[in-house]
Amino acid sequence: MSKSINKMKYRKEKGEIVAYSEGAVRHNLVLLEYCRTSMAALSGSTAGVLGLTGLYGFGFYVFTAVVLWVFLLGKAGSHWEKYFRSRTQLLTSGFFGGLITYILFWTFLFGMVHVY
Repeated sequence: MSKSINKMKYRKEKGEIVAYSEGAVRHNLVLLEYCRTSMAALSGSTAGVLGLTGLYGFGFYVFTAVVLWVFLLGKAGSHWEKYFRSRTQLLTSGFFGGLITYILFWTFLFGMVHVY
């Protein structure tokens, strides 16, 4: 195992030192990105099949991103700080990358179902 995986990051919080494993944090962010990409593809396909256009389509993406955020917070439970550095990181991490995937699936399925 390389030494970079076992690096620990520290910060002071409420008078005590909190340690983070850099490898574990990176792994959690990779899983978060996988969830966000899968959600974006599925919700983009749904929006395309439903025929959502304009701001309704973008609103649907924001809605599904918030629903995914709530599900992830529910899965992490009350001890979410063990797995991520902040709650907003769960919402904002990969938001715009997921938006690109969403638009790709949204326009493709909209074209396949409603245009052709």
